[in-house]
Amino acid sequence: MSEDSFFTGVEVGDSRVTEARTITEADVTNFAGVSGDFNHIHTDAERMQASDFGERIAHGALVFSVATGLLWRSRSEEERDAVVAFYGIDHLRFVKPVLIGDTVHVEMEVIETDPTPDHPTAGGTVRYDVDIVNQDDRTVISAEFISLLE
Repeated sequence: MSEDSFFTGVEVGDSRVTEARTITEADVTNFAGVSGDFNHIHTDAERMQASDFGERIAHGALVFSVATGLLWRSRSEEERDAVVAFYGIDHLRFVKPVLIGDTVHVEMEVIETDPTPDHPTAGGTVRYDVDIVNQDDRTVISAEFISLLE
């Protein structure tokens, strides 16, 4: 591990808030097609009117995927270059439904760094506390993401 690796500059408590993105009908339709998840809670507006939600909800995996994109776009070029891999997810919870038209952003904080001195290219892993938050400032998904950084 190089003394001047990107990993060595990451500290517990570092945080960021991403830009926001609105979940659209096209997002839900396209994700159903790509994933093969045509569950009625995502695709049947008439049936969902009578549900506790009152309307269709976005796939949790779609919202999670949008969050990874928002996080990637929020990284500097230097940080993007330092990412060796998205290493894992712990404690993933779908806390509240996301409706079509909801706008989400990501709030992330470094909670742990762990050097990997024997890795050929990476300096270590970084564990982030991640909340995906809607326009009403309510967490819709919470998790811990782990990245392997140079």
